[in-house]
Amino acid sequence: MSVTEKQALLEKADKALDDLRPHLKVDGGNVEVVDITEAMILQIKWLGNCQSCSMSAMTMRAGIEQTVMGKMPEILGVEAVNGVSV
Repeated sequence: MSVTEKQALLEKADKALDDLRPHLKVDGGNVEVVDITEAMILQIKWLGNCQSCSMSAMTMRAGIEQTVMGKMPEILGVEAVNGVSV
C-alpha cells in the first residue's frame, strides 16, 4: 500500500468514527486513529475515560468495529494500542 493510499484510508477511518465520537464524549472519552497495518487492521487509541472504561471491549466490538468495518470492507479488524483490546 502506498503512502497516499494509506493516508486516504486513515482519513476515511477517522471520518467513519465521527459517528461514534459524540457518544464517547458524553462519558468523557474519545478515540484516535493511529495506523493501518499491512494486514489491514485499524489501530486506534482510546482517549480520556475510554482508556480505563470497563465497557471499552463492548464499545470496540459493537461500536467501533461495526461502524468502521461496515463503512470500510477493506478493514479486516480493529485493535486498540492502549487500554482494552479485543
